[in-house]
Amino acid sequence: MVSKKVKFTEMKDGDKEDYLLLRELEKSYISMTSDRIIEELKRQGTISLEGYQITRLEHGLQSGTRAFRDGADIDWIIGALLHDIGDGLAPQNHDRMSAEVIRPFVREEVSWVVEHHGIFQMIYYAHHYGWDKNARDEFKDNIYFKSCSDFCERWDQSCFDPDYNYEPIEFFEPMIREVFKRKAYDPKNIKSKQVFGLPNTK
Repeated sequence: MVSKKVKFTEMKDGDKEDYLLLRELEKSYISMTSDRIIEELKRQGTISLEGYQITRLEHGLQSGTRAFRDGADIDWIIGALLHDIGDGLAPQNHDRMSAEVIRPFVREEVSWVVEHHGIFQMIYYAHHYGWDKNARDEFKDNIYFKSCSDFCERWDQSCFDPDYNYEPIEFFEPMIREVFKRKAYDPKNIKSKQVFGLPNTK
């Protein structure tokens, strides 16, 4: 079966019929976003940064598991699970790419934390390279500063343990599907300028 295609070879020549067709065909592609997310996570279990004791997939699963076991809500869990999802295509800009993957579907606090976790993480290692480990201080007046600092401490820098008993990817699949089927940029999910913070475990 031959699928329908637009008539144009340059976008400026497309007519309403063309663009209505594209909008219709886009629906099924968008509906499979969660499938592609899961595939990318699995890929990180086979193709990963070298030198660590675990793969990027295992790191994400540890992070998501710690968030879940701390009683975090689903936005935090997905943010933790996918905070390094951009590593494969953008290893030098992975934090921003990862944030863009989740930004339409989770609250602003979580996407901001994922976007900035790279610079916040520098506090743990930057001095070994002669860099400024306090580079994150440029964001000290941001309302999400503490959330990002806590995220890095509890659910990122601590998640490189080959002996940690984390949940498998199948455990998180229903959560991934729930979040990525949300209406993109829905204000009730984005919750702009609202600080929830990480759950208190004490």
